[in-house]
Amino acid sequence: MNNLPWLHRERVEQLEAALAERILVLDGAMGTMLQGHALDEAGYRGERFAHGCDTRHSHGHHGEHATPQGCQRDLKGDNDLLSLTRPDIIREIHVAYLDAGADMVETNTFNSTSISQADYALQHLVHELNREGAHLARAACDAAEARAPDRPRFAIGVLGPTSRTASLSPDVNNPGFRNVDFDELEAAYAEATRGLVEGGVDVVMVETIFDTLNAKAALAGVARVFDEIGGRLPIMISGTITDRSGRTLSGQTAEAFWYSVAHARPLSVGLNCALGAKDLREHVEALARIADCAVSAHPNAGLPNELGGYDETPEQMAGTLGGFARDGLLNIVGGCCGTTPRHIAAIASAVRGVPPRTWKRARDIAA
Repeated sequence: MNNLPWLHRERVEQLEAALAERILVLDGAMGTMLQGHALDEAGYRGERFAHGCDTRHSHGHHGEHATPQGCQRDLKGDNDLLSLTRPDIIREIHVAYLDAGADMVETNTFNSTSISQADYALQHLVHELNREGAHLARAACDAAEARAPDRPRFAIGVLGPTSRTASLSPDVNNPGFRNVDFDELEAAYAEATRGLVEGGVDVVMVETIFDTLNAKAALAGVARVFDEIGGRLPIMISGTITDRSGRTLSGQTAEAFWYSVAHARPLSVGLNCALGAKDLREHVEALARIADCAVSAHPNAGLPNELGGYDETPEQMAGTLGGFARDGLLNIVGGCCGTTPRHIAAIASAVRGVPPRTWKRARDIAA
């Protein structure tokens, strides 16, 4: 992967210039949009997996082939697989968010690590899932940029938290037990990152971080890949406050979280998911006071209701986040669970013309 054409200083300079000029708008939820398609299990399989095993080689990092167990598992709910089986849907969602005013779109790779894909016995597809997820986001951004060359659009390569935590035991009766370790996480994140970079992302984002030790493993995996390719992409880091206690699942405040990840020299640090915008404000304020990089926020559309849905309207959410912007807290803003292109359009309108937060940069975002 040496000398990849998109590892150019020019793209980083475009991103830095855009951040200095305005508040950048991130897209909204992928899962919420996919739910609207109401796909059944056959819909997730698509033609490629319709008759069981996919016999094509995935060209993954470890070169594994499909396993019979993976073909027999129920694949409904593996949203990342749709990048391979229904790329038309994923492309349509990216375009909808770009048309709504997003400057940045996230790849459909939230669960594209070997750890998360093990639930479906599809670990062999990890490299391909990340590469093709990146291709789809990259193509959508390029098309939008071609229509408006004065406004660059950026593909954000997403690394989700996995379903495991390195800091806590999943067994309440055995607090010393762990079902994953740092080295396993680092290797899984490195494998995913290779696919994202090969697919052409502009930025790598470690997001929805509930365990800072997982995040450190992710950042180590990303750094390993940067060493391999002899270049560095900007990194976005976004944690999640798990409840109104104001702490991550592994027990850190927003301030402690920042000091734990600042060594990665991120383009931005922020918070997403878990809470709605109103409940997230004090924690975003804490980051805005101390971070020597951009600050992001992409909250849920309020707290989930008794049916697991989200009730905050685009106007309500935009009103709150517009207040964040006017108070100088934001550089990047978008939405997480429950948000749609209508939410993003309203948020984009609310922050348009509002000056971005300023900060003293202590680190260069690209080596």
